[in-house]
Amino acid sequence: MQYDHQGDGGPTTKGGRRPQRLRRALIGGAVALALAVGGGAAYAFGLFSDLGDPVSFGKIQESAAAEDIREGVLMPTGPKATFVRTSRLPDGTQIGMTTLTGAKSGFTGDVWVWAPKEYDDPRYAKSGFPVLISLPGGRGYPKNYWGTGPGLGLQQAVIDGVKAGTSLPFILIMPVINADTKHHFDGSDIPGEPKMGTWMAEDIPDFTKANFRTFTSRDGWAFMGSSSGGFGAFKDVLKYPERFKAVIASGVDIVPDSPLWKGNRQAMDANNPEKLAEKLIREGGPDVYVNFQIGTKESGRELAEGFMRTYGKGPVHTRLQVIQDGEHNGKSYVRGMREGSLAWISKVMQGPTPDPAVR
Repeated sequence: MQYDHQGDGGPTTKGGRRPQRLRRALIGGAVALALAVGGGAAYAFGLFSDLGDPVSFGKIQESAAAEDIREGVLMPTGPKATFVRTSRLPDGTQIGMTTLTGAKSGFTGDVWVWAPKEYDDPRYAKSGFPVLISLPGGRGYPKNYWGTGPGLGLQQAVIDGVKAGTSLPFILIMPVINADTKHHFDGSDIPGEPKMGTWMAEDIPDFTKANFRTFTSRDGWAFMGSSSGGFGAFKDVLKYPERFKAVIASGVDIVPDSPLWKGNRQAMDANNPEKLAEKLIREGGPDVYVNFQIGTKESGRELAEGFMRTYGKGPVHTRLQVIQDGEHNGKSYVRGMREGSLAWISKVMQGPTPDPAVR
């Protein structure tokens, strides 16, 4: 697995200086955020001064002796990626970005990450954290709109949920989902195309384990996604139930629809949530948890409800979050998460535990 941080194709520079083209692009994003939260607040949080600078996660000691590592916790395996800062939130947490070349897929794309404040709390230094792989809609390339800035409110929803006791402090991993801007790859290994399914289900978890304290159990691994990203997230939980336990799938299609399949029925069926749910039910598990989100101002509710009626049984547990006046967009879906979906997924996932010896 290889890492670099050239961002949007801009050259890196030596001597600790940030890549100038990347810095300009990040400042452009910060301007948009400043308009949303107020220019003074933006400067107060340092949004303009340090974008594009190196950033690290896990400042507390992560080299605990083997006997100190709790059962079920996986310390970062390395190699550690080099991240650059793309955003800073009011609570001091940060979004970082790196470029990953997947060892198993061979695909190269950008990945954004965010860790909650609890991750650097000494009380949780020996604990794993749950991971929520967060996928965008549309082409999902070359950017993941959940990670390019906090404007949609995903990170803040987790922060507020933790404070309210309704959400676990998830690590958010936000990769690109497609290989270019022209095609939908359904988050799958389509024959003859880049292996986006392998990138998502294998390279991204491997990357996360290399850089963060996680759980060895699938109880610490989940997806969320909207539209085309929601389809990929939904599909992967059903396809790899031994790796992932739950998903929040918003405004999703139910079956593969990329023209790149070119009628390859066998490959399509291997990535069809209906077929995958049938197989899971037939085999009796393991249990998976699917939370659909649909706004009242978008289509698709009947498709989600149809899937729930047909396949929401046995090991396939389903739930529908209806977002009143919600539209087919990220802000509506974050509102749905705040109104119930984030609390729901937190109840079925494993959370970090503090060390009672540390105060």
